[in-house]
Amino acid sequence: MKAKNTVCLWFDKDALDAARFYAATFPNSEVTAVHKAPADYPNGKKDDVLTVEFTVAGIPCLGLNGGPAFKHNEAFSFQIATDDQAETDRYWKAIVGNGGQESACGWCKDRWGLSWQITPRALTDALAAGGAEAKRAFEAMMSMTKIDVATIEAARRGR
Repeated sequence: MKAKNTVCLWFDKDALDAARFYAATFPNSEVTAVHKAPADYPNGKKDDVLTVEFTVAGIPCLGLNGGPAFKHNEAFSFQIATDDQAETDRYWKAIVGNGGQESACGWCKDRWGLSWQITPRALTDALAAGGAEAKRAFEAMMSMTKIDVATIEAARRGR
């Protein structure tokens, strides 16, 4: 059944490459359909890939090859919850190592400019705890690029 709500992501011309990368990187992700343009359009030709239907970690998405007019920015990001440092490292390396770039506090961008938050559950649990525990974990996070689970857990315990 087709989802009632789908995230539409604007790409210059690489929606299919991006969707294939996401499907290969994240569980519960796949490319489900590729649609070609039925006629020439302002930023493409008949039979160019126009849209790509895919899921990222269960979230239905549509990649639109709309041309260079719009760029991704941090106002939209995917937040991927990780269970441990190994999973955090794996996703971080996949995104940054494939032409992406590091940012701060667990954020990075993929090579298409889409922002990702690679967020260990240890961090979200610490922040949800509130009080001094959350403050210590938050302060530790603020100095990080990729999140270090052991450091967050130590901060949470006051060490």
